[in-house]
Amino acid sequence: MSAHAESEVRQQRAEGVQVVGQSVTRLEDPPLVRGEACFAGDVNFPRQLHMRVVRSQVAHGRILSIDTAEALALKGVTSVWTGADVASIPPIPFRATKVTGLEPYCQPILAQERVRYVGEPVAVVFAEDAYLAEDAAELVLADIEVLPPVMFADAEPGEFLPGLSTEPTVIRKGYGDVAAAFAAAHDVVALDLSVGRHSGVPLECRGAVARYDAARDVLEMYGAAKKSHWNRDEMAKMLGRSPSSFHLYEGHVGGGFGVRGEIYPEDVLVCLGALRLRRPVKWQEDRRENLMATNHSREQRHLVEAAIDADGRILGIRNKFFHAQGAYSRTHGARVADMSAGLLLGPYRVPAYEVAGHFRLVNKTPAATYRSPGRYETTFVRERLMDAIARRVGIDPVQARRRNLIRADEMPYARPLDALGTDVVLDSGDYDGLMDKTLARLDWDRLQAELARRRAAGEYVGLGLAMFVEKSGLGPSDMVRLTVDVTGAVELVTGAGSVGQGMETVLAQICAQELGVDYRRVRVHHGRTDLIEFGNGAHASRVTVMSGSATQIAARKVRAKALGVAARMLDTTPDELEIVDGQVRPRGGAGGPATTLADVARYLHPSSRTSDGHEPGLSAEGWFYSDHMNYPYGVHAAQVRVDGATGQVVVEKYLVAYDVGRAVNPMLIDGQIVGGLAQGLGGALFEEFTYDEAGQPLSTTFADYVMVSAHEMPDVDVLITEDAPSPLNPMGLKGAGEGGTNGVGAAVAAAVDDALQAPGFVTRLPIKAMRVRQLLASRAL
Repeated sequence: MSAHAESEVRQQRAEGVQVVGQSVTRLEDPPLVRGEACFAGDVNFPRQLHMRVVRSQVAHGRILSIDTAEALALKGVTSVWTGADVASIPPIPFRATKVTGLEPYCQPILAQERVRYVGEPVAVVFAEDAYLAEDAAELVLADIEVLPPVMFADAEPGEFLPGLSTEPTVIRKGYGDVAAAFAAAHDVVALDLSVGRHSGVPLECRGAVARYDAARDVLEMYGAAKKSHWNRDEMAKMLGRSPSSFHLYEGHVGGGFGVRGEIYPEDVLVCLGALRLRRPVKWQEDRRENLMATNHSREQRHLVEAAIDADGRILGIRNKFFHAQGAYSRTHGARVADMSAGLLLGPYRVPAYEVAGHFRLVNKTPAATYRSPGRYETTFVRERLMDAIARRVGIDPVQARRRNLIRADEMPYARPLDALGTDVVLDSGDYDGLMDKTLARLDWDRLQAELARRRAAGEYVGLGLAMFVEKSGLGPSDMVRLTVDVTGAVELVTGAGSVGQGMETVLAQICAQELGVDYRRVRVHHGRTDLIEFGNGAHASRVTVMSGSATQIAARKVRAKALGVAARMLDTTPDELEIVDGQVRPRGGAGGPATTLADVARYLHPSSRTSDGHEPGLSAEGWFYSDHMNYPYGVHAAQVRVDGATGQVVVEKYLVAYDVGRAVNPMLIDGQIVGGLAQGLGGALFEEFTYDEAGQPLSTTFADYVMVSAHEMPDVDVLITEDAPSPLNPMGLKGAGEGGTNGVGAAVAAAVDDALQAPGFVTRLPIKAMRVRQLLASRAL
């Protein structure tokens, strides 16, 4: 922080200005910018072995034999395992879900009898160095009888195992009289829409290092992320250990995005290797493995229709969609498909609704969550539907949305639906008000006129928007532990995870405001299961809401204890004291005796004779509980230009308006939104995992899987609003991690339609330049 900024923050504290709401400098950045961060690849132990995974080259097949003799003959190769060597280890479980019947579809840590996707682990090699392990893995020969693959979720289901089809379940939700709504409709709008398979492709590939300390009978794993405590508990069950003898350590994470931190086969294998071989084991995937084996996401096809009245008001929506899960049900089970069904309706009033989500396995990499899972897909579907309704009725797309928005005075608005196991109750929101602010920020009418002039001059330019509702603050509980030490520094221990979102800074700000200290004096410890017994990690945009609220509760407890003890020390009452910048003083800066939090901590130290029967230590735990998620919301607007010669879409300008209830650190929210926007643009225009008819992946390098770079990023305007604080937590917080991604595909699709003056042209993401060229060429004939 600059001297000026430091002085400004100090002055704000002195004047009682809140540190919450300020764009203070991130606490987590110094080791990252100095090159002192510790990623999984940086962790090494003496005598460690290196693990390399042998992966299936066949999309679907029956394993006849696996020959490991030549690999084992190499000097320095310690062991080679196949499925037979780990048959006693149960398959990887999935987290709690109301969807039943998925257990037979869980993935074993090494293939048993069959392989089901290219990249599936069939064997592992342990060797003295990484290069030798890779050489040995090339010598492992798997003889596999090829079986016909199932490549598309909307094709007929195949056989997973005898008696089990590749459709484990159909997720059905709904309410109201859908048949009556369609019977009474003035018109019915029907669309066939799909989203291509893409996912989080982090800068740092997955890695894990395991070590067994026989002297303490403790197993350790380094490289954990996202859900450390749940992963510890479930892997402990798989390995037959107690959670207290198994510690996970989270280092720095070079990109999370939902795909990092789940239980993968490799995580269990390195831990099992450390236990069996009595040596540390390290594994790091390469980029090709990352693109083939790390969770994919998004691939869905929706057949959606809306019954509308003559004014474009929705009477009912019916949706049938096909979710391409991939080869197995991994740790998320059917969560993405379940959210797609439960959260499709967004900010609109829909009197009747019916959905059938066909959750189907295909012979591709297993799929799971990726930033704004289920919402990116369904926002594209819903907003394409709203644009089609506007065309059918002959009204402006903005007006079509306004006529269907839920009003602010209807909040909280309960839908007879559930998602992620909780009832959907929109807690607060002024959707129409945010639309007003968005249009004003864009100068909508002027911008439309300017684009019309450019089109008249021969340019293909257009403007599109999308509205959405996100979800955040997934419960049911979270806790933190706060301690002020004898120097006045504050230790905050949390079971939340850090995946680069700035959680250390945010929790420190909340703690600092409630406790009356400099936020830089708060040291946040996270991602260590040996320091705190309970934790829910970092997912579902929950950390600021859940861990932040728990931090507020703990800090208030510590503050109350500090004021009570200081009052005794100063011969006054707690009501007459305040804490400012770590100093306990008379309220309002009035003269009189004062002390410090450090003095209070020393007074309460267990070795002190002055503790007067108080519970030793200036510390407290804070627990926060929530039965429902809360729902931030936003508007995306994209301005695009289409190159008439190549068909390539260029995003010129972009606006994200997002209501977060209350912003703890606006700078961090801005960064989250812009980063999420980059990922959303990837899925809208560039990124897609493709396969040939035999199930061979065609996107295994960055030459084939095209990522967004700084060159493709537009000018981005971010409008953060705080019009609808959540009533579900004391600070009114809502999550901000996924709003930048949610509406991108929908907004860009609408803008491309507008640029080409081809209403309804975009029915699939990503928008391929070749298809745009075909449209333009057909017009030239």
